[in-house]
Order: sequence, then C-alpha cells, then structure tokens
Amino acid sequence: MSASANAAHAGHGDADVHVTRKDYVLGFVLAAALTIAPFWLVMAHPLANPVQTAIAVIVFAAAQVLVQMVYFLHMNSRSQGGWTMLALLFTVLMVGIVLSGSLWVMYHLNANMMPMSPLEARQAP
Repeated sequence: MSASANAAHAGHGDADVHVTRKDYVLGFVLAAALTIAPFWLVMAHPLANPVQTAIAVIVFAAAQVLVQMVYFLHMNSRSQGGWTMLALLFTVLMVGIVLSGSLWVMYHLNANMMPMSPLEARQAP
C-alpha cells in the first residue's frame, strides 16, 4: 500500500478526531460520578420527595448518555461530515415520538375504560 492509502485507511475518514488519554480519563471520571450520584440519591434518601429523586435520576441518566456519546463514541458535529449527529438527532426524534405516543395511548386507555363494580364483576361470564 502507498503512504497516502495507509494514511487514509488509518484515520477511517476522521482526520479531525484526536483522542488523548486525558479525554478517556475525564470521560471515565465523569461516567463514574454520574453512576455513583444517582445510586447515592436512591440509597441515602437525601430528597424527601420520591418524585424529586426520580427526576434527579433521570437527569443523571441523560447526562450519562451525553458523556458516553462525547467521550467514548466521539460523536460531534465534525465526525463523518456531521452524519453521526444527524443520525443521533433522528433517533432522539423517533424515540420521543414513540414514548410520547405510548404515554398518550396508555393515558387515554386508562381514562376511557369504565371501572367495573364488584357486583358487575361477579355477574360477568
């Protein structure tokens, strides 16, 4: 192989992405902290309201996803001409549509189903 072919193959098309050991260590420390913090929130109960705890855990989970994508998957707007970021945005949009649609259907099923009285339950076939 020629030198230019080796150089093109070695970078896999991402000449702009340079990762250092410092980036990996920072990513690991952030990922560890974002794992330990929600565990502590659930085990120590520092927040009196369970809803606040659940919201905090969800926020930590979203931050954990971002840390994993940036520091370990190296997703940014420059990698692969922006296609990875476009694919990520499309995935987030699809997941949002599926989740909100599912919640909407479940809510309306619950609201529109008529509850059965104990007498009606005994008389049902």
